Amino acid sequence: MTDSRAATNPLFNDNAFKLGTFGMNVSNGCTISSIDGAFETTWPNVLRLARMADRAGFEGLVPVARWRGFGGETNFNGRCFETYTWAAGLAQATNYSAVFATSHVPTMHPVAAAKQATTIDHISSGRFALNIVCGWFEPEMEMFGAPIMEHELRYEYAGEWVEIVKRLWTETDEWSAKGRFFNIENAVHKPKPVQRPYPALMNAGGSETGRHYTAKYCDMAFVHVTGHDPETAGREAARVRDLARNTYGRTIRVWTNCYCVIADTDAEAKRVLDYAVKEKGDWVAVDNIARSLGVQTQILPKEAIEGFKYHFIAGWGGYPLVGTAETVAREIGRLARAGVDGSVLSWPRYEEGLGRFIAEVMPLLEQQGLRAPFVPSAMAAE
Repeated sequence: MTDSRAATNPLFNDNAFKLGTFGMNVSNGCTISSIDGAFETTWPNVLRLARMADRAGFEGLVPVARWRGFGGETNFNGRCFETYTWAAGLAQATNYSAVFATSHVPTMHPVAAAKQATTIDHISSGRFALNIVCGWFEPEMEMFGAPIMEHELRYEYAGEWVEIVKRLWTETDEWSAKGRFFNIENAVHKPKPVQRPYPALMNAGGSETGRHYTAKYCDMAFVHVTGHDPETAGREAARVRDLARNTYGRTIRVWTNCYCVIADTDAEAKRVLDYAVKEKGDWVAVDNIARSLGVQTQILPKEAIEGFKYHFIAGWGGYPLVGTAETVAREIGRLARAGVDGSVLSWPRYEEGLGRFIAEVMPLLEQQGLRAPFVPSAMAAE
């Protein structure tokens, strides 16, 4: 199959380390804290920040699939925009960055998903990407009258779902198929996406079943780095790449999630992070998340539980980029050398953090040879 995606989608560009924003569709972004400057979910805020990232050459704008909050003082992520329509709006308002939808497969029929994705791909002139998630937060699934499926069954469902979507994107004749979960009759899909063979796909499966799903179906693996160590990140990246190549004959890219705090000194950055987490953190909300994820507080040592919660409050358990611009750039360099291809980023104070990252960190990444200098289009959307 011809792959034309590099012509329109920056996710396939030559930068050694790619960048995305994370969580610009949900209240507080990725920081479970009542710190001042936390992200507020209004469309003017989304638009302003997305255009900042777009004009700086960020490769991706990635939302969180969310339907309700996690309680606590902040009701973390409780104010949230639906991601396909969010992506459609940003597709019209930006010029360079790939715009993602993050799709809970149990909440979206694959025929509708394929059509919505194609529409956004045309709006964006070939910059759409889809982050596939299976759904793990039971109160959300209950809103749709759908019980949480057992883990293996969840991925079997997602496999059948994505196979239908890909057939709709690529096959020209009408077709029918009866599977375990879907009965498709006389399916037809026109127009096809701008991107060929189809828009980029991402998945964040961390289990062995999830890794196989990503390796078989997706273009990007979104991995969680345990231990916050670049070498660990490199081993996980190599594991997923090898699985894709050796088992499925495919090449994939590996991204991770980082939270970022930039200050004039490393000590000041650590103080800001501790303030956001220890003083302003929403510990009730993070307790609710831990229970939903099945974190066994009765089994794990107290220190491990506290560390888990600290990093989740800081930025969904991501890899910490905390310090001066030089420290942050150096840490990104370590991730890149370990074999990570890119990362989505979040900041406790989103606008301030994104602005400093663009002004102070990105030039240092260019000096390291991780990114080429970016020149925004003269036709930037207004």
